[in-house]
Amino acid sequence: METTGVTGGVCVAAADAAGLSDGGLRGRLRVIGQAESALAAMKAAVLGEIARREDAERAERAARDVLGAPRRDAKRDVELGVQLRTLDVVRRALDEGAMPLAHARLIARAAAEGPIDEEMLADAARIQSYEQFARTVRRHQADVSIDDGKSLLDHQREQRSGRVFTSSDNGMVVLGAEFDPITGAQLASAISAKERELWRSEDPAARRSPQQRTADAIAELILELDGKRPSGTALLIVADYDVVQGELKRARLGDGTPIPIDELIKRACDADILPAVFRAAADEMRLGRRRRTASDAQRVALAFRDQGCVGCGKSPNYCEAHHIIPWKVGGRTDLNNLVLVCNGCHHHIHDDGWIIHRNRSTGRYELRPPGS
Repeated sequence: METTGVTGGVCVAAADAAGLSDGGLRGRLRVIGQAESALAAMKAAVLGEIARREDAERAERAARDVLGAPRRDAKRDVELGVQLRTLDVVRRALDEGAMPLAHARLIARAAAEGPIDEEMLADAARIQSYEQFARTVRRHQADVSIDDGKSLLDHQREQRSGRVFTSSDNGMVVLGAEFDPITGAQLASAISAKERELWRSEDPAARRSPQQRTADAIAELILELDGKRPSGTALLIVADYDVVQGELKRARLGDGTPIPIDELIKRACDADILPAVFRAAADEMRLGRRRRTASDAQRVALAFRDQGCVGCGKSPNYCEAHHIIPWKVGGRTDLNNLVLVCNGCHHHIHDDGWIIHRNRSTGRYELRPPGS
C-alpha cells in the first residue's frame, strides 16, 4: 500500500479487505486516511485558486456543478481553500497526509476568527483525537486573545444559525442549528436532563436508542406547554480564584471551553450557575448503596473533574455516570467510584472489555482497551 501527496499525486494500491488481518485492516484505514487528506489538500488548492481568480461564490458553484457537492459542503470546501493559502504549515501537513481533514478545518476556522499559533496547533493535530483537538483549539484561542475571548464569543454569536427543512432522502423533517458555546451548553444541558428523565421512565426491556431518546427529548422540550424545566439543567461555569489578586480568573464551561470573565459575572447575576466548590467527604458526594444513579450534585462534580467522557472526550452533556466497580457486584455510588462516559464508550466497557485506568502522573481517569 502506498500514498503520496499533492506534488506526486495520490495512489492507494488495491487490496482485498476480507483477506487482511485485524492489524492489516487498521493499517489499511491509516493509509486511506492519509490519501483522503492529500486529496483534500488538492481540492482545497484548486478551489482556493478559483476563488482567487474569480470569487468565492463562483468557486462554490464550481464545486456544486463539477463535484455534485451539496451547497453546505461546497461552501466549507471553498472557505478551507481560501484560508489554506495563508496557512503553509497546515497545508503541507494535509498534503503529506499527516493531518486529518477535520483537524485542518478547525485550524482554518480559528485562523479566520483571530490570531493563532499555527505550528503549535499543527503539532497537536497530529496526535490528538478530534474531540481533544477541538478543545485544544478553543483554549488556545482564549489564551492568545487580547480581550479575554470577548471578541471571539461575539463573533460566534453573530454566526449563529438555524434551519428546519424536509430531507429529500427520506422525507424526515430535520432541525439544525449552531450556537455560541454558552447558549449551546445551556441547550445541551436541558436536552441531556430531559434524556435522563425519559430513560428513567422507560421499560428496561424496550428501551429507545440514544438517538431516538435525544429526538424525543428535543420534541418534548419544544412542545411542552407548561414550560417546566427539567432538573439538572443549571449551567456549570468554573473559574479559578487568584488569592493574591483577589479576583476570579480563567472562567470556563464544564467541558473546559474558555469564556470571558464578563460572561461569568453576567451569568452570576442571573443566578443560573452552580459553584464548582466540592469536598470529597461531603455526604452528597458519597451516596453509597442508597441509590444507583448519580445525583445532580455528583454529575456537576464529575463534569468539573473529568471535563467529558474519559474515553473520547465528548462533552459532559452527552455522558452518563459509570460505576468503576459495578453496582451489581457491590459498587458504591460515590464520586471516587464514578466516571463520565458517553454511550459509545459505555458499550466498549460492557461489551468489549475496556477498562477504566487512573493515570498516576496526571490523576485523570482514562479508558483503555483490554490487554493494554
